[in-house]
Amino acid sequence: MTILASELGGVPGLLSAEQVAASADFLAGLQRPNGQLPWFDGGHCDPWNHVEVAMALTVTGHHDEARAAYRWLAATQLGDGSWFNYYRGEDVTDARLDTNVCAYVATGLCHYLLATDDVDFVAALFDVVERAIDFVLCWQLDDGTIRWSIDAAGRPEGYALLTGSSSIYHSLRCAITLAERLGRDRPAWVRAAGRLGHAVAHHPGAFAPKNEFAMDWYYPVISGALTGEAGEGRIRDAWERHVMTGYGVRCVSTNDWVTAAETAECVLALDALGLTGEALELFEQTNRHRRDDGAYWTGLAYPGSVTFPDHEVTSYTVAAVLLAADALTSSSGASGLFRHDTTVLARVADEAEAGCPRSAGA
Repeated sequence: MTILASELGGVPGLLSAEQVAASADFLAGLQRPNGQLPWFDGGHCDPWNHVEVAMALTVTGHHDEARAAYRWLAATQLGDGSWFNYYRGEDVTDARLDTNVCAYVATGLCHYLLATDDVDFVAALFDVVERAIDFVLCWQLDDGTIRWSIDAAGRPEGYALLTGSSSIYHSLRCAITLAERLGRDRPAWVRAAGRLGHAVAHHPGAFAPKNEFAMDWYYPVISGALTGEAGEGRIRDAWERHVMTGYGVRCVSTNDWVTAAETAECVLALDALGLTGEALELFEQTNRHRRDDGAYWTGLAYPGSVTFPDHEVTSYTVAAVLLAADALTSSSGASGLFRHDTTVLARVADEAEAGCPRSAGA
């Protein structure tokens, strides 16, 4: 087993190596003995943000903690390949099954492999990825989109969400990349990803309208469904609606409430498009949320710079900032995971539904 030594050392002039280490130690200190990574001490855990934190632990050299996090997912995976939405310790506090949440393990393990080259660990957990992806694809609709969740009574929601489906598209590309690295052939995953990516890129009306949320704005770009001029056009067209100049990204465009996680994720989208100057400028604004202990306030409401939720710090917020820092500095082998680079993730061809006027051959 080979573990690569590269790890995040900071962003020159914006985030020091000592600050990165403090944030990473803050995250590691939240981890429970069973590997679970909650939102905050005493708080609940959801598998998507759990993976996000594991990724941040990976790029800051906390490989043991990251592996423990993935082993927790393996131990808690349900028989159908899913996970519940929220856990608090050993208890389930929300029994909904969110398809995006379930797919994200593929992104996490692909990230871990790129950062560490630890093929043995990933191979041992590939079955976890396979069962999760197969569960998610059970809920793909005829138009290529994926139902966003199944409620606690087992009733599937009748619609898809753009953010969720975009993230699933990226997770599918990660799953295909893992399969190829391990010598597995999963053509059904490739076709499903092609259909989903086409829907995200060309059929925004197929998703529930959530345009006021920043994630719906930039996630089609982070996912790689929108690249080049199309991706940059999407970012430019809604920049003023979603960004408070000098402060960061509004979580919801109708309120002057800036969240560090959305700001950092938007940095990833800008980095993916090669807009490095804008990305660095936006990244600097996350420092408004930083605390001396390495944590970050989840959100600040303006004009008063009031913390909202009140004095809340969240592990996923810290993780998003660290992952953005890694992307900006190309510090780890996984720094390009969210870039539009087919040398990092498997190429997936756009696959339109029959009769679609936006098919590749039309």
